[in-house]
Amino acid sequence: LQLHHSSCYSCRGQVNSWWSVKSWESVLVTVTVHRVLPLGVSLWAQSPRGQVALGEHLVLSCTVAAGTGPLSFSWHQEGLWAPLGTGPHLELQHIGDND
Repeated sequence: LQLHHSSCYSCRGQVNSWWSVKSWESVLVTVTVHRVLPLGVSLWAQSPRGQVALGEHLVLSCTVAAGTGPLSFSWHQEGLWAPLGTGPHLELQHIGDND
C-alpha cells in the first residue's frame, strides 16, 4: 500500500441468468494508509577476523526492522559533515589510522 491508496472502497456482485439480472453492492469501507516511522535501526560491522587491523577491509551495514516509505541512508564519521556513503552498506577498503 502507498499513501495514495487511502480512499473509500466497495464491491459489487452480479448474477446474470436468462430470465433476470441481480446485483448487490457492499457498504463503503474507508481505508486510511499511514506512514510508519522507521523502528529498530541497527548497525553492525563485518570484518575478516572480528577485529580490524590497519590495511584490512571493513563493511558497515545499517538495517531497519520496520518502517514505510523510501528509506535513505547517510554515513558520517564522527565530527565530519561530508557523507562517506549513501547506501545501506559502507565499505572501507583499506582501514587507516583516521578510520
